[in-house]
Amino acid sequence: SIVIPPPNVTGVLHMGHMLNNTIQDVLTRRARMQGKNACWVPGTDHASIATEAKVVQMLRERGIKKSDLSREDFLKYAWEWKEKYGGIILEQLKKLGASCDWDRTRFTMEPSLSEAVIDVFIDLYNKGLIYRELRMVNWDPLGKTALSDEEVIFKDVNSKLYYIKYMLTVDSCQLIAKESNNQQQPTNNYVVIATTRPETILADAAICVNPNDERFKHLIGKKALVPFINREIEIIADEYVAMDFGTGCLKVTPAHDK
Repeated sequence: SIVIPPPNVTGVLHMGHMLNNTIQDVLTRRARMQGKNACWVPGTDHASIATEAKVVQMLRERGIKKSDLSREDFLKYAWEWKEKYGGIILEQLKKLGASCDWDRTRFTMEPSLSEAVIDVFIDLYNKGLIYRELRMVNWDPLGKTALSDEEVIFKDVNSKLYYIKYMLTVDSCQLIAKESNNQQQPTNNYVVIATTRPETILADAAICVNPNDERFKHLIGKKALVPFINREIEIIADEYVAMDFGTGCLKVTPAHDK
């Protein structure tokens, strides 16, 4: 048996739904033809964040502010939206000829399903499989909630590269001079980083260069100082770094990435 991946009640079905549901229908019908008791359970998903955005838009068109509503009042409008568009989606599936067991239709915000989700969440929490921790998130300033990467529309933009000097530590300069059989401090006692995120400098954890880059091989394992705060960070190597982009030196700032 198959539980249909419930389409979101944010509008109407699209071509992706058509393809996915056709495949499920073929598999279910084939199983029945083989004498199996195959059940295809239909349903819709409340998709809370996406649906909330649609409901807020609907309220705005009616001259109603979400902030003026109580939780209970807002949920009434959310259910109104679901009854309208959830019904459209199910009717579209029926017109497609989907051989679902329509008497078993479910909605993910039904009390029994919501309670089941809470029960599982509590069980996973008690087992230590769910925990709270500081983490970078995609923040929605309007909805005032975190978003998954799947809910974010990314776009490429032209940005600037900022070139910043990172001074080498005195010990590193002396070691480089010794390794090159030159007791004098090297002329370049710094490395230059090209970055589009200069505001993240204070959280830098390392500098990374490509181990095949002849310009920086002698710097691997040495130390540099983070500008402004003079905190020592190590210069490491990884082939991930593109030698032909920027300066070939990449600052590593995990606290500002995922």
